[in-house]
Amino acid sequence: MRILIWHVHGSWTTAFVQGPHTYVVPVTPDRGPDGLGRARTWVWPDSVVEVPPERLREEDIDVVVLQRPHELALVDEWLGRRPPLVYLEHNAPHGDVPDTRHPAADIPGATLVHVTHFNRLMWDAGSAPSTVIEHGIIDPGPLWTGELERAAVAVNEPLRRGRTTGTDLLPAFAEAAPLDVFGMGTEGLADRLGLPADRCHSHELTQSGLHTAMARRRVYVHPVRWTSLGLSLLEAMHLGMPVVALATTEVTEAVPPGAGVVSNRIDELTDAVRNFMADPLHARMVGEGARAAVLARYGLSRFLDDWERLLKEVAR
Repeated sequence: MRILIWHVHGSWTTAFVQGPHTYVVPVTPDRGPDGLGRARTWVWPDSVVEVPPERLREEDIDVVVLQRPHELALVDEWLGRRPPLVYLEHNAPHGDVPDTRHPAADIPGATLVHVTHFNRLMWDAGSAPSTVIEHGIIDPGPLWTGELERAAVAVNEPLRRGRTTGTDLLPAFAEAAPLDVFGMGTEGLADRLGLPADRCHSHELTQSGLHTAMARRRVYVHPVRWTSLGLSLLEAMHLGMPVVALATTEVTEAVPPGAGVVSNRIDELTDAVRNFMADPLHARMVGEGARAAVLARYGLSRFLDDWERLLKEVAR
């Protein structure tokens, strides 16, 4: 199959393009949001090919995977036809939750795919056929050492996103352990939060360096209030890190007992961070439980098999 998909979500797409198909990604001279082309910070196979918009009409596209509402207009303009459509929704709804109507509800013939069951529950999809294909992660391996008595947090643009990403909770966690916050837009975070520099460091690393750096920290903290299901949380579990997370959205499904501490009580979460700092053997045991759980549920082969079944059904 030849699948048209925009490069929108690098981590997710990296897993998706490990499948057996040819993946056509639009590329524009400025490599803007609608023509980013191949990834530069992730490793993608040769089966991902860049095609300029003006050449897409020449491409034999079997399925289009939409991820943003305006992409349907690009399909009409750039292809001049509508192949079978899948609308992949990465996010939990924002706005008038739980009455937020999904854009795919009004696209005739489109199949809506959610990445979590929570998202499917919360979006109003109308009569659009909907399903769930949970995340799949390329296993980075059990890299955790926990040698640094610090907590890792991975979040992009925490200052702009504020309460959504739990940025306001970081000072409480910083009292329990020094924080290393990884992600884009984290520069100046300690100053903005009024934290001493030794209690909160910001890091912007490439994907290849991120896993190794995170794995040296004792524990992974996931303070996000409202998101689909952070891939960084699942990646930390793959690394063998014990995790401490808010019990929101899909987290309670992703982190079973024995894989970490999940709660909406901040005192329980900060106490858990302190306990992992004080007891590296306990941190190792819980991290091993996290890795076993995430491999069982969010492995790459299951993810690709689920997508293969759906694509064959849609392209019929």
